[in-house]
Amino acid sequence: MTDASPNLVLVHGAWADGSSWSAVIERLQAAGHKVTAPQFPLTALADDVARLRHVLGLQDGPTIVAGHSYGGHIITALGEDAPNVVGLVYIAGFGLDEGESIGALLEQGPPTPALAHLVIDDQGFAWLPEDDFVGHFAADVDPVKARAMHAVQQPLHSNALAQVMDVPAWKALPSWFLVAEGDQAIPPDAERQFAARMGATTVEVPSNHVAMVSHPDDVVSLIQTAVGAVPVAG
Repeated sequence: MTDASPNLVLVHGAWADGSSWSAVIERLQAAGHKVTAPQFPLTALADDVARLRHVLGLQDGPTIVAGHSYGGHIITALGEDAPNVVGLVYIAGFGLDEGESIGALLEQGPPTPALAHLVIDDQGFAWLPEDDFVGHFAADVDPVKARAMHAVQQPLHSNALAQVMDVPAWKALPSWFLVAEGDQAIPPDAERQFAARMGATTVEVPSNHVAMVSHPDDVVSLIQTAVGAVPVAG
């Protein structure tokens, strides 16, 4: 990679942390990319967007942001004023439009298998039970690894489900989308609808929800496609 190559910021979703990107990070770094995968509090959408804006402000130039699952919600909520951002990559992520919420979307059908038995604690945080995490959320990940991922899950505050999207960032930025064909958390058809209306360059992968863990090469390929497509001065 040259110095003109954009920086890469990877945004984890709910019930995960930055380490969920580890296999992708290793491959991107080996290819010469500058990568940052910060931790997000998942306490409120505003808190998560503030963390992302802080990290973006630390980048030394144009940046591509990739978001998985709820991480897609975070990158979308950057709106039309996303510092340093030149492209968005969604990995089985939420790509809502103005006026929509995750909760309203999920209520349009029966609960998906991965989210059917959320445990809401006395502080309002939602946790995934181990059986659902291993059997549905990370169904195509080795069970030993999936159980370790469950052990380090970061819960999502339930108020995030009701948060209504403002003007989405994808209306101002080019987008790429990986649809996980076997997703048991976000319906694959919903992912296809997100991708279609944002006009995203789209690939479909025979993956479950955590594609960056089970199919890191496909995720890296899409991110590198975005890198090659965005104009970066240098």
